[in-house]
Amino acid sequence: KAGIGVQLLEDLRTKNVVVMATTSGGPSESAGVQAGDVILKINGEDMTGASAEIVAAKCRGEQGEKVDIVFLRRDENSGKEYLKSITRAQVKVNPIQAQLFTSESGKRVGLLKVPSFSTETVKEIVNGLRTISDDGKLDAIAVDIRGNVGGYMPAGVEAANLFLPARAHIIAEVDKSGAIKGYDADGIGAETSTPLYLLVDGRTASAAEIFAGALQDNQRAVVVGTKTFGKGRIQNVQPLENGSGLAITRARYITPKGRDLHGVGIIPNREPSQCESADSARTCLADIV
Repeated sequence: KAGIGVQLLEDLRTKNVVVMATTSGGPSESAGVQAGDVILKINGEDMTGASAEIVAAKCRGEQGEKVDIVFLRRDENSGKEYLKSITRAQVKVNPIQAQLFTSESGKRVGLLKVPSFSTETVKEIVNGLRTISDDGKLDAIAVDIRGNVGGYMPAGVEAANLFLPARAHIIAEVDKSGAIKGYDADGIGAETSTPLYLLVDGRTASAAEIFAGALQDNQRAVVVGTKTFGKGRIQNVQPLENGSGLAITRARYITPKGRDLHGVGIIPNREPSQCESADSARTCLADIV
């Protein structure tokens, strides 16, 4: 199905779903939708209290179809509602960015900025690691997952696999009956020696937390930033006869050390002196690497 090119996350305080990011060149960006906009209605249906999965399912449909969405855009003092008619399209998620920088202490750091997790993410991380390693030895690798609200859950598992030794626990999925399905690293071609730093914030969620939790619990990475969002449930959307949907919690996931992150999040190992969402990774790691 086609979509509108947004990343969504629930605001647990207001019970609304918020746009965390728009896909570059996608339908929402072209329509003027911005990060921070709240989705109030889709095709006339009130979305208050709906999960991000429900809202995402409502945004998807046939390519070329229009969907009418009422957004709320807040400013410092108030908020203004606006209606956008957005044409659904096939959307390619924002790609991973790979680059090198020299830290303030003179260390050579390879940076991977991962905006979301998709079926392409693992391949892009592998290519990114190759790019940042081509010019010589690295003193450290930094993976920036600030603002990464997740996406394709298996990609979070597979990405962690790239940095862990064989047989390291990555995550355990616990279904409603209590049955446990574990995911372990295979160690094949993994980058297990270069010091690793993960940048996180309050919008780091879901698959991104699986990735960060696995590397933190295995003491493979130092997590830097602020506490993550805390989304530790796997949900499916069950269509109903009246055209609406019901979010069914299929399972919860727990980290290698048995942590259930839902509603709790990941506490970073280090909190930098300066690391706003617009700050560079170099700034965030200035007093750490």
